[in-house]
Amino acid sequence: MNKENVIEIISNKIRLIRLEKRYSQEKMADILGISKKTLVQIEKGRILAGWSNSVVICSLFRDSEVLQAVLGEEPLEVFETIAHDGMNKQKDKTMGGRVWWKEIDKKGSFRLQQNLVSKHYRIIDGQQYRWFSSFDKQEALLRLHEIYSEE
Repeated sequence: MNKENVIEIISNKIRLIRLEKRYSQEKMADILGISKKTLVQIEKGRILAGWSNSVVICSLFRDSEVLQAVLGEEPLEVFETIAHDGMNKQKDKTMGGRVWWKEIDKKGSFRLQQNLVSKHYRIIDGQQYRWFSSFDKQEALLRLHEIYSEE
């Protein structure tokens, strides 16, 4: 998954997100800081939302069932992983991956998981904190072994 994929996904789902939240086009455009005309163009598939608008949508509507269905339990994590070309530091506390994640490997208290929707990988510790994210499985496996060896 890359920026272009995510922009297209968000652009194709913006209308459903708006309807899910029961917003009019005027209200949604106001929330996003764009004109109603631009929102209509995105909803009709004539233009794409763009990276900045996609990030804003994901940030403001991260609890959207529509977004979670296409990007997984933590949609913003997908954006962070793409923007930073992976993440390699202890980050936010997660919900532990009970629903949207498949366990790939485990070393001590660290687990490597893959998101069932976006297919990205992450390493979380025993207290559910995320330490690393990437779309590269080999990089994630290597980092899992490094993190475990450092502990």
